[in-house]
Amino acid sequence: MDFAFTPEQEELRSSLRRFFAGKSPTSEVRRVSETADGYDPLLWKQMAEQLELQGLVIPEEYGGSGFTAVELSVVFEEMGRALVCAPYFSSVALAAQVLLAVGDDEAKARWLPGIADGSLIATVAVTEDDGAWGLEHVLASAVPAGDSWVLDGAKTFVVDGHLAGLLLVVARNDQGLGVFAVEGDQPGLTRTPLSVLDFTRKLARVEFNAVPARRISPDGDATAALSRGLDAALAALAAEQAGGAARCLEMAVDYAKTRVQFGRPIGSFQAIKHKCADMLVAVESAKSAAYYAAWSAADAAGGVADGGELAVAAALAKAYCSDAYFQVAAENIQIHGGIGYTWEHDAHLYFRRAKSSQLLFGGPQRHRSRFAELVGI
Repeated sequence: MDFAFTPEQEELRSSLRRFFAGKSPTSEVRRVSETADGYDPLLWKQMAEQLELQGLVIPEEYGGSGFTAVELSVVFEEMGRALVCAPYFSSVALAAQVLLAVGDDEAKARWLPGIADGSLIATVAVTEDDGAWGLEHVLASAVPAGDSWVLDGAKTFVVDGHLAGLLLVVARNDQGLGVFAVEGDQPGLTRTPLSVLDFTRKLARVEFNAVPARRISPDGDATAALSRGLDAALAALAAEQAGGAARCLEMAVDYAKTRVQFGRPIGSFQAIKHKCADMLVAVESAKSAAYYAAWSAADAAGGVADGGELAVAAALAKAYCSDAYFQVAAENIQIHGGIGYTWEHDAHLYFRRAKSSQLLFGGPQRHRSRFAELVGI
């Protein structure tokens, strides 16, 4: 396993940083996050047509570019730095990865091209009203109805669930867990946007009342395939967290160099130096964990390794990057002092994203416990 980025991957990073700096500055993030949909359709279209980001990791046979989770981690790291408001995580990291993992050729041919060209926004609905993210807590039910299925139950904290044209719903049937595709215009489907801490990522509660659905997972229990898809999404989320943490560190260091107290830049004081040093260690360690998860996801998707190493790497990355991002975002506010607490400063935007990402798909303790179980501790 080679942890060095290629020149092409570094060029992708540079291109994305320039693009998001011009198209999604924090002023635009603030504007878009206050809209009902929570994203800018023009930016979404440019991401699809100019950069082909939505199809980056989708196989070429389904209209994508066929790149790996490593390139995807670069995208998420840069999007995390810029706090880009777009349904990219829900569509590409979640829905596309689950579609690829469950292996339904007809479903992939039907929906992956739309995700790849940006015309379809999709998401995955897992957790329910108890707020537990473990698959063992799923209670939503699916029963056969002729050639299709009918879903009943409710899902909450569904990323971009308020506008997704396709929802991949995890539900229980007499064979165990299954994944069921529900198109957004189906009768009996009710969506309610949730009040969220992080305005840059919209969440919704979705209710299913005898909603027609199509089963896309194979016969039997789909837990293993579903877990692989969700682990790939965790790797992408960890990269996003690492990118956000890196940007917080840069903000803190830049401010410490220019803010003067007692006739000296505050960065010259030992207390601030120690904070910045601790932040640097956290950021670099988060990057290492996120990159390991990305390479493991790429190996698993390419058949180089099974999903066992990905599960370990994803649990490790999610646990560490969640804590690291929250720590660095909080210290960024501390270094900025009073101005960092104000609504006008961008530090709070990153703090909100750090906290919401820490809890998304389960907090660090859940993933540390999973990691310990996987490695036999």
